[in-house]
Amino acid sequence: MKEILKILKPLTIPIIIAILFLFFQARLELKLPDYTANIVNTGIQQNGIEKAIYKEVSVDTMNHLLLFTDKDDEILSFYKLDNNLYKLNKNSDDTDKLEKLLLDPIYIVGSIDNLNGKTIKGLFDGPINSKAVYRLIEGMNDEEYKEFNANFISNIVKVNDSLKKQSDISYIVKEYKTINYNIDKMQMNYLVKSGLKMLAIAFILMLIAIGVSYLSSMISAKFSCKLREKLVKRIMTFSKKESEEFSTASLITRTTNDVQQVQMFLLFLLRIVIFAPIMGLGALAKVSGSSLSWLIGSAILIIFVFIITLFAIALPKFKIIQKIIDKVNLISREIISGIPVIRAFSREKHEEKRFDKANKDLMNINLFVNKVMVFMMPFMSFVMNTIGVFIIWFGSKSVDAGSLQVGDLMALITYSIQIIISFIMISIVSIILPRAIVSLKRIIEVLNKETSIKDIDNPKKLNKKDNLTVKFNDVTFMYHDAHENVLENVTFEAKPNTVTAIIGSTGCGKSTLINLIPRFFDVTKGSITINDIDIKELSLYNLRENIGYVPQKGFLFTGTIESNIKFSDKKISNEDMMQAAKIAQATEFINKKENKYKEEISEGGTNVSGGQKQRLAIARALAFKPKILIFDDSFSAVDYKTDAKLRSSLKKYMKDATTFIVAQRISTVLDADQIIVLESGKVVGIGKHQDLMKSCKVYKEIALSQLSEEELA
Repeated sequence: MKEILKILKPLTIPIIIAILFLFFQARLELKLPDYTANIVNTGIQQNGIEKAIYKEVSVDTMNHLLLFTDKDDEILSFYKLDNNLYKLNKNSDDTDKLEKLLLDPIYIVGSIDNLNGKTIKGLFDGPINSKAVYRLIEGMNDEEYKEFNANFISNIVKVNDSLKKQSDISYIVKEYKTINYNIDKMQMNYLVKSGLKMLAIAFILMLIAIGVSYLSSMISAKFSCKLREKLVKRIMTFSKKESEEFSTASLITRTTNDVQQVQMFLLFLLRIVIFAPIMGLGALAKVSGSSLSWLIGSAILIIFVFIITLFAIALPKFKIIQKIIDKVNLISREIISGIPVIRAFSREKHEEKRFDKANKDLMNINLFVNKVMVFMMPFMSFVMNTIGVFIIWFGSKSVDAGSLQVGDLMALITYSIQIIISFIMISIVSIILPRAIVSLKRIIEVLNKETSIKDIDNPKKLNKKDNLTVKFNDVTFMYHDAHENVLENVTFEAKPNTVTAIIGSTGCGKSTLINLIPRFFDVTKGSITINDIDIKELSLYNLRENIGYVPQKGFLFTGTIESNIKFSDKKISNEDMMQAAKIAQATEFINKKENKYKEEISEGGTNVSGGQKQRLAIARALAFKPKILIFDDSFSAVDYKTDAKLRSSLKKYMKDATTFIVAQRISTVLDADQIIVLESGKVVGIGKHQDLMKSCKVYKEIALSQLSEEELA
C-alpha cells in the first residue's frame, strides 16, 4: 500500500482541488431546490413578497395595526408619511425585526376584515362591521381592552407563525390592491431575479463539472501510468523464481486489466464516491427538520441493507473472475505462440475446446454477477418512486393543515430524490469496487514481492579497463522448487582472450551454468568470482554492463535492424554497429535489404529467418564490446560454414574478451581453449579437444556420435 500512496503523493494538489470542486458542486446543487421552493412559495403564491411587511400602507390601515401593539413608535420609525401613505424607509436594514413587530397586528387586522359582515355570538349584536370594531376598540379603556383581548384577539393569534406569515402576506396583497401598488412588477422582478440566480448557479455547476471531469480523468490516467511503470520496473527486477510464482499470463493481466480496474475505480471515486455522500448528507441535513424525514430515513435503511447484501454475494465472485482472466490470457498466449505446432499435429479442435471452456467459465461467472447486480437499478427506482408517492401523500395533508407550503413540499421531494440518487451512485460504484479491490490486492502483491536476487549495500565495482577472469569455486545449484541439485561442485577458471566451451547431453545443466554468471540465478553453494570479487558483491548493473549475452532463441524487438543492434546503448557508433554485424556474419543479408540498417523488424523478428535473427542477436551482444561474452547454444541456428566464419572473426576482433560457448555441435567447440564436459550436473572432464578424446569417455561418445574419427582428427 505504501507504493500506491507514493504514486498518489505527487497528485495530492489536483486531488484536493477536485474534492473542493465536489464540495462546491454539492453545495450549489443543494441550493437549487430552495430557489425552486422560493419561486413557488414567494414568487407565485405570495406575488413576490418575501417578508410579511408593508412597503407602502395607508394611514387608516397603519392606525388599525397600531391598535394591537404597544410598539407604535418603534414600528413608525421604519416608515415615513408621504401623500397619506406610509412608505418603508430605503435605509431600513433590520426588516426581520419589523416583520416580528407586525406579524400579530397584520394577522389580527386581516382576520377582523375577513369577519366583516359575519355574526359572532357573545361579542357583537348582529353582523360585524370592521370599521365599527376599530372605533369600539379605540374607545375601550384598559379593562375593556383586556376583556376583548382575552375573549377575541387571543383566540385569533393562536395559529403558528408560518401560517400567520402566509395569511399576513395575503392581507398585504389586498392592501396593495387597495392603494394601487404595482404588484405585478414586484412579482416579475422577484421571478426574474430568482431565475437569473438559478441560471448563474447552473452555469457555475457546468464549469465545476467540467473541471472535476478533467481533473479526475487526468489524475486517474496519470495514476495508472505510474502504476504500470512501477509494476513493469518491479517485474524487471524479478528472477526466474518470482516470474514463475506469478506466471507470465498473470503478470500481463495484472499490468493491464487489473490496473485498468483500479483506474476506473479512481475515476469513479473522484466523480461519484466522494460526491455522492456529500450530496446525500447535505440533502439529509436539509430535510432533517421536516415532519416527513422518517420516510427518507426508512428508505435509506432499506437501500443500505440491499447494497450490503449484493456486495456480500458479488465480492467472492470478482476474485474468481480475475483468476479466470489469467487463465484465458494464458491459453490465448499459448495458442498464438504455438500455432505452427498446433497445425502440424492437427490439434486445432482440441485447442478451440480448451479456449472455449475457459471463455465460457468467464462468461458464466460474469453472467452470475450481472444477474445479481441487475436487481439493483429496478429496486432503486422502485424505492425512489415509492418514497415520492408517500411524500406527496403525507405532505399534501401538511399543506392542507397549513403547516407546509407547496414549494417546501416540492423541495422535500427534490431532496429525497437527491438522497436516493446519491445511494444509486454509490450502488453503481459497488459494482466496480469489488473488482477494483481484488485487482488492487493483486497489484500490491506484485509490488510487495521482494526479488531473491538484489544488490547489497555499498557494492564493489569492476574497472572497465581491466580484462576479466571468471572463476567457479565449488558451485552447487538447485532450483527453488526442485528436490535435486542441477549442478554439483563445479570448479573451473575462464581467463581473458580464451574461449571456454561447455558441452554435454540435453538437460545436464549447461544453460543453467552460464546463467549463473549474469546472476539470473544465485548459486546455492560455493561462489562465482570475477577478478577475485564475488559477483554477489557487485551491483547487478555493473556486473551485467560487462557481459554480452546471446540466448538460445534469438529474440528481436520491434524497430529497425539498427535499433536492435544498438539496443544495449544508443550511443554506439555506426562504425561499431557495422563492425559487430560483420563479425556476426550479418552484413551479407543486411546489405541486400532495401533500407539496409534502417530496415523494419516486425514484432518478435518474424520477418527475418531463424539464422538471420540469431546473427542479429549476436551482433547486438558484440556491439558494445563486452569483457565477458556468453553464447547459450547460439550457433545452432546458423549453418556450419557461417558458424566457422563467425568463430574465426570472434577470435580476431574480440581477443580480449572472456568467452563462454554452450554448444550441441562438436564442431563448434573443437578449437576452444578449454572444454568443460557436463554429465548430470557434474564436471566429468576439462581440457582441450585432443586431450578429452583420450581422457573423457562422455566427450568421446558425443564427438563420435556427430563426426567420424577422421573428421575429429
